[in-house]
Amino acid sequence: MMAETKPGAEGGKGYQKLQKLKTMGEILGTAKSFEETAYQFYSSLAPQVDKPLRELVQELADEELQHVHLFAELAVHPEVERRIVDKIQAPDNDHRFSDYVHLPSLDEFPDDQSILQYAMGREHAAMEQYASLAEATPAGPIRDLFRFLANEELAHKAELEKRYYELIYL
Repeated sequence: MMAETKPGAEGGKGYQKLQKLKTMGEILGTAKSFEETAYQFYSSLAPQVDKPLRELVQELADEELQHVHLFAELAVHPEVERRIVDKIQAPDNDHRFSDYVHLPSLDEFPDDQSILQYAMGREHAAMEQYASLAEATPAGPIRDLFRFLANEELAHKAELEKRYYELIYL
């Protein structure tokens, strides 16, 4: 007599694992949307922040726009076109990354501390996501892009943390 498989048992885990698989196209689409939203967030925020933070926010906007362009270039790469339907394991923190695709509603003149906290969270989520995707993606231009972006987001986060420290403790 066969045992009945219940949700949460081994059979359920297989289903859950399948649910975490996404096509390369889905992952690249979400990542591109994330970068577009990051660009919109930072570029619309720049005029609202105090001058010392404005330069950093504008630099972040410019770098996020460069990331959008990287995704556009990658989309026409022959190897990417061949692999767009390949499925890979979505990172465990995928939902957190997707949450940042939506822009927050900030006051007309948000304080620097709130801006930096939100931006640090955003950059941290991006860094984790891209690092996880680089590990899950086979060698090639897509993995290289995810590694590059993970390092970029880590650098953004470090700069934001430095500014946050200066704002709070100096």
